[in-house]
Amino acid sequence: MQDERKPFLELSGISKRFQAVRALEDISLDIGRGEIVSLLGPSGCGKSTTLRIIAGLEQPDGGQITLDGKVLVSTERGTFVPAQKRNMGMVFQSYAIWPHLSVYDTVAYPLAVRKLAKDEIAAKVHKVLQQVGLAGHGERMASTLSGGQQQRVVLARALVYEPHVLLLDEPFSNLDSKLREQMRIDLKLLQQRLGVTVILVTHDQIEALGLSDRIAVMNTGRIEQVGTPSALYDEPGSPFVRDFIGISLKLEGRAVEAGTQEATIELDGSGRLTGRLQNGSALKAGDAVVAAIRPEKLITESSRANADNALDATIKALLFVGDRYECVLQIGAQEVRTFLPRPRNSAGYAAGVQVRLTLPAPEVVIWPRSS
Repeated sequence: MQDERKPFLELSGISKRFQAVRALEDISLDIGRGEIVSLLGPSGCGKSTTLRIIAGLEQPDGGQITLDGKVLVSTERGTFVPAQKRNMGMVFQSYAIWPHLSVYDTVAYPLAVRKLAKDEIAAKVHKVLQQVGLAGHGERMASTLSGGQQQRVVLARALVYEPHVLLLDEPFSNLDSKLREQMRIDLKLLQQRLGVTVILVTHDQIEALGLSDRIAVMNTGRIEQVGTPSALYDEPGSPFVRDFIGISLKLEGRAVEAGTQEATIELDGSGRLTGRLQNGSALKAGDAVVAAIRPEKLITESSRANADNALDATIKALLFVGDRYECVLQIGAQEVRTFLPRPRNSAGYAAGVQVRLTLPAPEVVIWPRSS
């Protein structure tokens, strides 16, 4: 019986340089069989390069990759298994659909290259088209389909030869927002049915949070933090992760009292706050700090107006976006961007109006200012 704790795909110390630019530095990541793991980060952070190295489209300058115990890459041993022998399916940002081929022929192409018998090809193509919701579309020209249907064709082409790993590089970036939402759900359901291991490259945090079992947040060629979506959102390990995933209301100040687990701080011109220390932080009185709280944790009801950790804020700019308001607030001497939940009364908010915000102490995280 296979040890479920053993990584299915393992990257160890992967590095890559393009001339004078270090694209990746000491990338190590373990991925379990059947997991969906996202590589999340801004443009240029190295996530697509990491995916291409896993696929065998780029060679690393250092490190090792193993798949199900087999070494695919080892710079120390001089091992490099070419892309076509790794049994990985890949979906690029560009669909790369040939305009002269039908849906059937497009999906069948990888099997034809592998010289499978025609009846076996037909069985596999019809099966995968049914799995992706394109049964009955085989004779249509792939280039005439809608964007969402073309995306399903590309997924079918990548899945038809039953790859060990499915690699997705910004697969939904060419779709409109509603279609992206639908494709995210469809992909999640498909992956659950097939049990295939998926590595997704994206800069879209909603995409990563919604689809992933775990996320590796990347920044300037390094992995900043790996964790479940909820762990990264609730307990970010660095300021970069905190600010890249989700939105935080952040206020600057100085520590007045600091213990081992919480601190009280004096904000710049707007009062005091108490909060818990960010994991691993050590503060002393007088240290410059940042207090951060997720906006959905704010309390704006007037019944809590005299609560501890309450601050007055003036709305300077306001955008109504349906379930909430995106806004700029003036809190003392500080101007901050955040969002506010819709109020229970019908009046709503307006620019120039003062609101009383309660920041529950357990939800306020105190970070060193250098962070």
